[in-house]
Amino acid sequence: MKKLIYAADDDPNILEVLHAFLVSAGFEVRTFPTGDDLADAFSAHAPDLVVLDIMMPGTDGLTVCKRLRELSDVPIMILTAKESEMDYVTGLTLGGDDYLVKPFSPTLLVARVKALLRRAEMDSTAVGRTLLSFGDIMIANDEHAVKCRGKNIGLTMTELALMRCLLENPGKPVSRDTLLNQVWGMDANMETRVTDETVRRIRRKLKAANSSVLITAEWGYGYRLEDGNEKRKG
Repeated sequence: MKKLIYAADDDPNILEVLHAFLVSAGFEVRTFPTGDDLADAFSAHAPDLVVLDIMMPGTDGLTVCKRLRELSDVPIMILTAKESEMDYVTGLTLGGDDYLVKPFSPTLLVARVKALLRRAEMDSTAVGRTLLSFGDIMIANDEHAVKCRGKNIGLTMTELALMRCLLENPGKPVSRDTLLNQVWGMDANMETRVTDETVRRIRRKLKAANSSVLITAEWGYGYRLEDGNEKRKG
């Protein structure tokens, strides 16, 4: 069965290009001129992935992103204009999984969409893997959740995938290039700050859960997990 993608943008030319390239890549696609239209359709039938422009008439894309994330963990690709590029930070904070800055290559968008869907598929079949834990957190594969002392800390699909990479290398640095490739399926040379923003989101959720686990930066390289309790003992 074809994967269903919803795309919202107030520029009909962009919607036409998105529709043509995504259909050509083998997806079923529905396009919408506003985020409100997409949200209404989403409430009736959720797709497998959403492509969402930030600046649209009616409810803005950031608000729609937040609304969709409250309903589902479906992958969300944020589109942002060059002059408002920093909006991607807010979009990721509200639950977006990836972003592209206009103008973008349609083939690049298709590649990123495929990577998000591929990871979603991998996450859906994660049951049966060895249980991963570090400090006071663990991944409950059967629930697709990271828990701190038994309580779900509420990671999105993308945050969960990144955390899994770090948990598979406890106490060892994991490069940004590795995270970019394993979590987003992107080439390491691709210009993006999505990894750093996703780490910031996870840090906030770990702090809110009063976890002892820290994600520390390895300057110029990547990130590693550390147990704050063990550091204090040392």
